[in-house]
Amino acid sequence: MLVFDKWTCNTNGRQTLFFQDPPRGGHPTVDSSTAEKIGAPYSTMMIDQGFCFNPGEWNFPDAPLRGLYARNGVYEGVTGMESFAPWLERLEKQMTERALDEITRQIPPAWYEDDLDAVLRLSEQLLRRRSRVPELILAAKKSNRQPFPNWI
Repeated sequence: MLVFDKWTCNTNGRQTLFFQDPPRGGHPTVDSSTAEKIGAPYSTMMIDQGFCFNPGEWNFPDAPLRGLYARNGVYEGVTGMESFAPWLERLEKQMTERALDEITRQIPPAWYEDDLDAVLRLSEQLLRRRSRVPELILAAKKSNRQPFPNWI
């Protein structure tokens, strides 16, 4: 989620639901395979993306602590930039101009007050921002908060 929050400049604190995994068979809407692989007894669900793009402003006032979850413990598994590699790769390879165009077409015009030009500008900015996400994560790492306790 941090990759997503840095990419979209979520200016609000990340809201997350933690819940104990049900016994084998799982919950139909939750993929707990990752938690199972590392032996974690909990899964998470990320909620409330309402402050992405600096709500109402549709811009990206980046800051090192933006998008970080309030408790550093969730980042204990982060040992370096390679911990984010699968998500950064997905962002670069799957969030293409075509993919963003398809997503944009699904947004109800009332949500952007029929200002299609503004949505297209936002989409262009998101395309350009993909390559900045590693830099934004490194800025968070270097902050006084030290969110990644096991970064080597």
